[in-house]
Amino acid sequence: MKAFVAEQQDGEVRRGLRDVDDLGEGEVLVRVEWSSVNYKDALATIPKGRVARINPLVPGVDLAGTVEEAPAGAPVAPGDKVLAHGYDIGVAHHGGYAEYARLPQAWVVALPEGMTTRQAMVLGTAGYTAARAVMALEGHGLRPGAGPVLVTGASGGVGSVAVSILASRGHEVVASSGKEAEHGWLRDLGAAQVIGREEVLGDESRPLEKQRWAGAVDCVGGKPLAGVLRSLRIGAAAAACGNTAGAELPTTVLPFILRGATLYGIDSVNTPLEERSQTWRRLADDLRPPALDDALVNEIGLDALEPTLDAILQGEVRGRTVVRVS
Repeated sequence: MKAFVAEQQDGEVRRGLRDVDDLGEGEVLVRVEWSSVNYKDALATIPKGRVARINPLVPGVDLAGTVEEAPAGAPVAPGDKVLAHGYDIGVAHHGGYAEYARLPQAWVVALPEGMTTRQAMVLGTAGYTAARAVMALEGHGLRPGAGPVLVTGASGGVGSVAVSILASRGHEVVASSGKEAEHGWLRDLGAAQVIGREEVLGDESRPLEKQRWAGAVDCVGGKPLAGVLRSLRIGAAAAACGNTAGAELPTTVLPFILRGATLYGIDSVNTPLEERSQTWRRLADDLRPPALDDALVNEIGLDALEPTLDAILQGEVRGRTVVRVS
């Protein structure tokens, strides 16, 4: 089968299309139709990415397609449309950048009704993560009309989907992006206001700042997340799901003990299968972004993966990029 392979040799990673026959282990064989490009995929293909745990590796942390083989009694059967993401896919198990994938049946999610395999990968890991973040905030009590909801890293995959979902649910969304060229696009997705990174950072010398955000989805971590926490309203929550601005969090306990702030960590990798399936059913229904088929997405083939992976590492990719596999 044709696959995009990353192989470490002599301290470097060689990337490109080649024919492979190793599918890895698993009871379910999927003919892959679509995958997507995520920041984690790019990290899996560079020498210092610290993501890949097998060598060589077929990257691609998510995929969608049609079941070719499945054991009797499995939750999916040959001919079913399915998707898969998280767990070890594209990290320690060959992923979605190949014409076929063999996966454990516990990793495979039946495609929800009303969603195509392409739409599933327009969302992909990023859309799933955004949905989990919105669910965390609304589960905490966030409601439309409560006040502005901040999304940092808004022009990226997770951020752009979060903006679209929150706006469609009636929230006043403030999108933060360092890319001025994308501000108009973010307004088209539903942002009521777009601000720069400096406004999120605020005064880093102060442990608390003016109460501003009724909730926040943070896709970048580091100092921007610390700025978000300093500006949360009393009792508000932030959902953290990224670290492109750094893994360290330079903050104090004061947002938590003086304003009752809550920080939710969003893990999109290890969610139990039934909970994962429920989230995808909501993504096909009440959490479905309005821009699913147009504004959110770019489309490439396997042969355009290498420059796209480089571009996402440089912060040059807007929204979501789907990969047409077969």
